[in-house]
Amino acid sequence: MDAATLNEIRDEIRGYPDFPKKGILFRDIFSVLRKPALFEALLESMLAEIKKKTTTVNAVTALESRGFLFGPYLAMKLNVPFIPLRKKGKLPGECVQTTYALEYGHDVLEMQKDALKAGDNVVIVDDLLATGGTMNAAIKLIRSTQAEVVLCMVAIELPYLKGRSRVDAQCHTMFQFDDE
Repeated sequence: MDAATLNEIRDEIRGYPDFPKKGILFRDIFSVLRKPALFEALLESMLAEIKKKTTTVNAVTALESRGFLFGPYLAMKLNVPFIPLRKKGKLPGECVQTTYALEYGHDVLEMQKDALKAGDNVVIVDDLLATGGTMNAAIKLIRSTQAEVVLCMVAIELPYLKGRSRVDAQCHTMFQFDDE
């Protein structure tokens, strides 16, 4: 991907001050989706990075819900299964789960029990890496099945929140925004 196209995608990512609460500058990927050529370029750039940074991928997982914008496409292009990671109670059948801490309280992340097998090499996809709590929970959940996380692929990272320090796996982000 050429630098000009990546810069155009970056420029399209909007920031919304004081959302979802005062003091937060929310970075929103939806504005990129309004421009199909840019969205396709972003997806293809993510795919190229996955191919460059991994040797074998057996599955792509994605975090609810914005990770679902990228995960199915990437899985299809890699010719591997797509596996959704969702909040508790959103998936049918028997699930494995992990609990993780939020700023105030806890949440639960689930995956269908038979989705992965021991030894699978898995890519986790999401739109945003902020504090790293949800990504770390996804890593823990996948590893609980004896599968291995070979890459965390993220569209946007907010380095000032130091989320990468909580991610216990190789991580690649397409764009970083250091503004608070």
